[in-house]
Amino acid sequence: MQLTRQTEYAIRTLIELVKTPEGTMVNSKSIAEKHNLPEKFLNKTIQILVRAGMVETRRGMQGGIRLAVSPDSVTIADVLAAIEGKLALNPCLGSGHHCENQSVCPVRQVLQRTQEAILAELSKETLADLAKGDVFSE
Repeated sequence: MQLTRQTEYAIRTLIELVKTPEGTMVNSKSIAEKHNLPEKFLNKTIQILVRAGMVETRRGMQGGIRLAVSPDSVTIADVLAAIEGKLALNPCLGSGHHCENQSVCPVRQVLQRTQEAILAELSKETLADLAKGDVFSE
């Protein structure tokens, strides 16, 4: 399993917004330049974050993006779900999948424990926690 660049860009963007004074609109171009991200792709990522309710956008001279949620309430697991969808290490762990061997499959049991451990780890720190020790700062 590997997180996509889009998830990485979403996390970088959200951390940048957490470090911005509350309510301040930030230009996506400035985030793209500061973090060396392709602006067009970043804008697509921002639209996903808008649909997930994590950020708000406004057009015009005073426009930009800003955080729409409390930084204490969002984790990497939340961002991962917004960008990638619900984590499923194997199709049998996804919703709506039916397998006759599900209750006795030893592989599924191991994968399920692994998936739960990954999600637990990704749910430990919030955006606020990450912004305090921002690993992306220059």
